Amino acid sequence: MKRLLLLSVVVLSACSQLPFKQDQEQEAEAARRAATVRKPVVSELASDGSKRVAVDGVEIEKVVFRAGASSATVERMARKAGCDGNGGPGAGLLSEPGPVEVYRMMCSNGTAYLAKCELRQCKPLQR
Repeated sequence: MKRLLLLSVVVLSACSQLPFKQDQEQEAEAARRAATVRKPVVSELASDGSKRVAVDGVEIEKVVFRAGASSATVERMARKAGCDGNGGPGAGLLSEPGPVEVYRMMCSNGTAYLAKCELRQCKPLQR
């Protein structure tokens, strides 16, 4: 009886060491999937309908201009800081409207003036 039990244990343990065809197929399929590089389909138009722009391989997303409650205040602050505002339409809201808002105003020299307004109390952001 002990010999039969010992023999069955040896046979079963030997079977666990044998490679199964199903495991080999799964490993081969996983290797094929890893080797296949899928690139997402990219349309030529952005979400706003304008043409996509990429600089040095990095896509640039255009943000739609939205005026906010403190746009005029931020424009005044920017002019006092030396940003004339001829680089765009004015101080646009970047964040969602609410108690804390972030504004951006493009300057004619290519820089952007950023300000954060909390409950309509605006402060320039550090550059």
